[in-house]
Amino acid sequence: MIADLLFGPFAFGFMRRALAGCIALSFAGPPLGVFLVLRRMALTSDVLQHGILPGIALGALLGGLSVPAMGIGGLAAGLAVALLAGWLARATGGREDAQFAGIYLVALAAGIAIISATRGIDLGHLLFGSVMAVDDAALTLMAGIATAALFGLATIWRPLVVESFDPDFLRAAGGRGAGWHLGFMALVVLCVVGGFVAMGTLMSVGLMMLPAVAARHWAAGLAGQMRASVAIALLASWLGLTLSFDADIPAGPAIVLVAGALWLASVAAGRRESLLRRHFPPLFPAIGQNRPT
Repeated sequence: MIADLLFGPFAFGFMRRALAGCIALSFAGPPLGVFLVLRRMALTSDVLQHGILPGIALGALLGGLSVPAMGIGGLAAGLAVALLAGWLARATGGREDAQFAGIYLVALAAGIAIISATRGIDLGHLLFGSVMAVDDAALTLMAGIATAALFGLATIWRPLVVESFDPDFLRAAGGRGAGWHLGFMALVVLCVVGGFVAMGTLMSVGLMMLPAVAARHWAAGLAGQMRASVAIALLASWLGLTLSFDADIPAGPAIVLVAGALWLASVAAGRRESLLRRHFPPLFPAIGQNRPT
């Protein structure tokens, strides 16, 4: 019975395609999420997932419900939001997060207005995702974006780590911190766009951020957090899609709910900074250890 619940849904081709796409994003998104948490930019991902909505809506308006058209539109909109927020912060001397807040609210309203004024576009599927929408074109998009994001992260890994831990040293060494920052933001936008088909524009960042936040309770080192975040994302993808099929709910919320449950379990009983470790260290000696990995 349990085996049927956990493995039965993947007897269908559309479920296997959705799982394959989510697996690809599970390898690319959570490592970027770890860097977002490290750089104190966790909520920036939420801004970007709202910011891509007008681009996706325009892509659907001009190209129909074409995954490449919506993907290109979402990518253009996300990059525009990131670049505009950075430029406004430097031009006005204000905080970048404040500029993000203003831009994403306008972008979200514009996207919903475009969708509402256009017949034939299912707002629910765009916002919350649908496994039925993951066809061969969508799977190719998700896998291609995940591959590009992984290669991009490998390319900027060293300067990004230095810029995250010691930006002053990078400036003193002649490094261009702003350039690496913009490159990193472009990779985040890529992964947000990659997840909108299966998880929707409002849920796509959940597979990136919740495993990254949960990973901090299992590993101290950056490499360990990367591995833990990917493992949690893979488990959330599998169980979330199973929940979506069995309970007949959208894929995006189902995956995020499972990822949220894994995060809460990590908060409660993780190896580092968990409730059990803090309040009952003598009863849980293995959990009580806080050694870097």
